[in-house]
Amino acid sequence: MTTTRFRWITIGLVVSLIVINYIDRSAVSFAVRPLQDEFGITATQYGAISSAFAIGYMVFTFLSGFLVDRFGPRRVLLTAIVIFSLATALIPLAGGFAGLLLVRIILGAGESPAFPGATRVVSRWLPQKEQGIALALIGGVAVSGSLLIASPLLTQLIGLTGWRGMFWVMAGVGVVWAVLALWLLRNTPDESPYPNDAEKAYIAQGHTAADEAPASKAAVDWRGLFTNRNLWLVAIGFFSWGFMFWGFMYWLPEYLQRAHGLSIESVGAFSIAPWAAGVVGALVGGVLVDRLYRRTGNARTRLTIIGCALLLAGAALVPVFLTTSLTVALIFISLGVGCGFITGGIWFVASIDAAPNQPASAAGFVDAAFALAGIIAPSIMGFVVDRTGTFTSGFVLMSCLVAVSALLLLFVSTDPRRNEPAAPAVAAEHS
Repeated sequence: MTTTRFRWITIGLVVSLIVINYIDRSAVSFAVRPLQDEFGITATQYGAISSAFAIGYMVFTFLSGFLVDRFGPRRVLLTAIVIFSLATALIPLAGGFAGLLLVRIILGAGESPAFPGATRVVSRWLPQKEQGIALALIGGVAVSGSLLIASPLLTQLIGLTGWRGMFWVMAGVGVVWAVLALWLLRNTPDESPYPNDAEKAYIAQGHTAADEAPASKAAVDWRGLFTNRNLWLVAIGFFSWGFMFWGFMYWLPEYLQRAHGLSIESVGAFSIAPWAAGVVGALVGGVLVDRLYRRTGNARTRLTIIGCALLLAGAALVPVFLTTSLTVALIFISLGVGCGFITGGIWFVASIDAAPNQPASAAGFVDAAFALAGIIAPSIMGFVVDRTGTFTSGFVLMSCLVAVSALLLLFVSTDPRRNEPAAPAVAAEHS
């Protein structure tokens, strides 16, 4: 019997959700000037508005991991996209600083289940040997790719529909995704009518006993999560990369305008390079992590890749705060972002390694650390810009954080439960 490949359609659907997710959250960075003109927003207030998203995201991403493990990713992700699409549509109607804070918190809460849900889908829909590249697509290519297309897409939408219309168009895209997910998305292969028996068997044979164990339907093992040394160290690393990522996501357009005098149209073109480098880095990381795992069977190689990539990312930023040249700055920002994105989905593979029987909860724990960086980084960058008129101190802090966390991650040991033999059957999950 020929094996179907519907698992990759499922992964493609989840990847597209992450793309929508990131374009929606980054859209506000292309409306800084209109927000300042219409609502009187200062740079410090804009930093707070950016951080408000991450407050909602951090609080609910940790809880959403439990909800995904409890109710299954299908139900939770469908609810989530309705919430964050509505919040996106409300941004132009917020009326001022307080309204923008509230809407951005709701947007963050709505987008928070994306990665825990995606991690759960990958852990159930793919054998271990394919999970690295899939999570690289989700956590790396989808993220960097969305920001790559966001720059020209959102600047063109602003030109065609105005800055308010940009938000409303993106809200409509979320509705389209929800319709497709109702039709195609299921929690597990066994619940889906689309993969054939050969594909279901192929997926099951590639799982370990820990992978196949059903998630607790009653409660998360909070003690197990909070005392998991590996999970904490992965979370620290993800926080440091998050500080660099969020800093550039929210402030790169303004940096290019303020430090190098570019117009908003030029910003859209020049912003492509770092996120294009991110796509390449994410693909390299996904291929590398799966290849090394197949060759060695040692999940520790995943953390070695993360540590080396973060060291390179931190080193790449040094010329950025030492130069006044746009060309030099853009080259090394792109190198730094590209190296950072090598880690892509490896963070979520590492979280599955650490707690394979609670993959969504573990992913939520790690993603909450990333979100915490999203609260801190934009606000610190805004404070630095208001007080100094430059971005130098923020870039120095980015470089130091990723370097220190890289050294920590290079000494992390891996949970051996991932090497157990596969269990004979998969328990059904909630639809």
